[in-house]
Amino acid sequence: MNRFEGKVALVTGGGRGIGKATAQRFESEGAKVAVVDLGFDDDAPGLKLEGNVTDRAAVEGAVTKTVEEHGGLDILVTCAGIIRDNLVYKMTDDDWDAVIATHLRGTFLATQAAQAHMTKHGGGKMVLISSISAKGNRGQLNYSAAKAGIQAMTWTLAIELGRFGVNVNCVAPGFVSSAMTKQTAERIGVDFEDFQKMAAETTALQRIGEPADIASVIAFLCSDDAGYVTGQVLYVDGGRF
Repeated sequence: MNRFEGKVALVTGGGRGIGKATAQRFESEGAKVAVVDLGFDDDAPGLKLEGNVTDRAAVEGAVTKTVEEHGGLDILVTCAGIIRDNLVYKMTDDDWDAVIATHLRGTFLATQAAQAHMTKHGGGKMVLISSISAKGNRGQLNYSAAKAGIQAMTWTLAIELGRFGVNVNCVAPGFVSSAMTKQTAERIGVDFEDFQKMAAETTALQRIGEPADIASVIAFLCSDDAGYVTGQVLYVDGGRF
């Protein structure tokens, strides 16, 4: 398929994990891609822009560079994220501030910069990345709050930007095999393979997700097939129960 032929996509957190898989999916379907991150896997695709998503100048500069190099901006996916897990009585101010800043401020800055271009040039697609942890998860008060906030941002952005032809949706992954979930296993002192098996047993499909599973859903929401879809939060979790 070449659903994104002639389109330009910018993915924050696109250097690894779900973000990288998403950028690869766009590129495989014809898009010109730019990715923003603090580091990049060797196979990260497209124009690589190093930057911290909590830094306004870095984010606005990434949008400007993407438009300059690729000729526009049609798609934004906000995958940048970190975890600083701890129980509430152990959580530090730094733990809280770093997670909230990366997820909420980072998403705000990216969507604000992208909409300035999209609203003037015929619209576009945005997909914000939340998590099943938005429903609550032990040891993740900061992360859960941030991911729930991203869902609220999705609904509000959809209302504000819809009249300009910008679709805004949200994907909330369940357990996905990644460096981030490996960090969680290490934090609780569980072997990562055993951790993945336990997670798989909580899903109807009896398996964990892979980054490509999430990327395919993001790609759908950014395609013309989802032209009448906006303001939605889609949980992609294998039927977690």
